[in-house]
Amino acid sequence: MGFSKSNNDIVCVSAVRTPFGKFGGSMKDVDIYDLGAIAMRNALAKINLDPALIDEVWWGNGDTSNTKDPFTPVVARQTMLKAGISPETPSLAFDQACTSALSTVKYGARSIKLGEAEIVMTGGSTSFSTVPFLLRDIRWEGKKHSSFMVEDPLIPLGYKDYAPVAVDSGNVALEYGVSRQEQDELALSSHIKYGKAWERGFFKHEMQPLEISQKDKKGTIISTKVLTIDEQFRPDISMAKLAKLKPIFDNPTCTAGNSPGMNDGATAQIITTREKAEQLGLPVLYTLVAISAIALQPRIMPVSPAFAIKKCLADAKMTMDDIKVIEINEAFACVPLVSLKLLSNERFLKGDYGAMVKEATVQPLLDNDNARYQELKEKLNPNGGAIAVGHPNTASGARIMMTAAYNLQANGGGYAACAICGGLTQGAGAIIWVE
Repeated sequence: MGFSKSNNDIVCVSAVRTPFGKFGGSMKDVDIYDLGAIAMRNALAKINLDPALIDEVWWGNGDTSNTKDPFTPVVARQTMLKAGISPETPSLAFDQACTSALSTVKYGARSIKLGEAEIVMTGGSTSFSTVPFLLRDIRWEGKKHSSFMVEDPLIPLGYKDYAPVAVDSGNVALEYGVSRQEQDELALSSHIKYGKAWERGFFKHEMQPLEISQKDKKGTIISTKVLTIDEQFRPDISMAKLAKLKPIFDNPTCTAGNSPGMNDGATAQIITTREKAEQLGLPVLYTLVAISAIALQPRIMPVSPAFAIKKCLADAKMTMDDIKVIEINEAFACVPLVSLKLLSNERFLKGDYGAMVKEATVQPLLDNDNARYQELKEKLNPNGGAIAVGHPNTASGARIMMTAAYNLQANGGGYAACAICGGLTQGAGAIIWVE
């Protein structure tokens, strides 16, 4: 398929991110408003764009407990004000779990298509390290100091009325024939590919160095460091080390080694029309060909990227043969593997979407073409994925889009399929084109 350019195409003119910090790492004291503002400012500076030209801000943020103002934080607004964007600019903090930063592109693009905006700031920020402990049920009932129950909202990570996402994902992996060993192999590959990409300077296109100051109790700066690498990366990883790790939360296959960490970071992408980009002399990083947001039964999260990509392919009238690069977020190693099982299955790709949604909840499609599956794995996350990069959840959707775009830019252009799963089986996907 050949893509026909139009003046009305939605294009990305700037895409950057901070390094991703590990839980309790170098970024543990960075305020969530400041963190997002850094990414926004860097996106503007990358193309020397006047902040006054931003018409709207759509910003992914799934947790407000760690803000200075947890009841009414208006995270998008406080972040954009710190970034120097005009106070008259409307903004929205958007929570669709891990799919958020990719979906901000969808809704920002909708504003442009409706004629309500010309240039939109999109992206997201997450800081796991600054999430506080909780004290519940003490407002209306007096309790002795010794009777306070302190709750950690991060352990186990998931949803109170459902199984932890790791448990569901580990079980779905086995239903789709994805073994613990294959997941560990993907984890190892993710770190190896990331290390090679970092050594050749690949991430300098998307990642801006972050200066971090350490202060004493009086607020005086006592030292500074510059972070230039994602802290989740482990260069000494091996299959032997991965094999020693026990599954988490009593699931059968997901371990701390074949899963990403709870990371800190922010991503920002500026989108507009091709016509506006040309008018302002802005570079076009990629063109948005198709974008989707989907949802399925809550238990089957690892299949959702495949369904999001399937919808994009149908909307763009494309096939997997048109796709040069596949970026699927490694929320767990099983997520891209299960999704590729489906995407290598002709019955899935050609089947009725509604029927496939129903079938995914009861009978996995195991008759995939193994040769095709291996072929798709060769296109998957060529510079490593979230297991090595990190997964600040409401920022990651934009990260996979920019990583795919910069990879295509370095390798002659083409199409990339990007997709990410979200809590309780949400999904978001996009097909992008780099000329």
